[in-house]
Amino acid sequence: MTAPWHTLLDVALRTTIVYFALLVGLRLTGTRQLGQMSTFDLVLLLIIANAVQNAMVGPDTSLVGGLVAAGILIGWHRVVDWWRLRSRGFAKLLAGEGIMLIHHGRVLDTHCARAGIRREELLQALREHGVADIGDVLLAVLEPDGSISVIRNDDMKPGDRPHHRIRALSRRP
Repeated sequence: MTAPWHTLLDVALRTTIVYFALLVGLRLTGTRQLGQMSTFDLVLLLIIANAVQNAMVGPDTSLVGGLVAAGILIGWHRVVDWWRLRSRGFAKLLAGEGIMLIHHGRVLDTHCARAGIRREELLQALREHGVADIGDVLLAVLEPDGSISVIRNDDMKPGDRPHHRIRALSRRP
């Protein structure tokens, strides 16, 4: 039930490395991966959890070792969340920005491609918002959390802006 201090410190260090490696890895996969999970996404998440469990605790299978790993994960999560709430730049780095997918009834194919959104997924999101025709959409945005927001033409009053921080992607190839 107990473990030596050097073993627990090893668990804490391993857990810290795994936490930040997964944070970076998930951020690099893009925002679409964070939206609604499919069976494929759930299987990947379960396999990753199983794979990194051994990397975090190593040979220590004690109760204390598991509790140290869980405590470190919760602690780093709180620290990252605290920092995210206080630093706009860090929040942007961590979550990204919204990506415009439809603008004034026109699908922005290059934006969709860079965001990893297929046309079928975009049409499904429109149907979920009760929109039957792309021409009825003023703006559709892939949000940083992976969801797709849709603003219909008739939802906006003349002169209103949906949001000042939503921007088009740069035109890099």
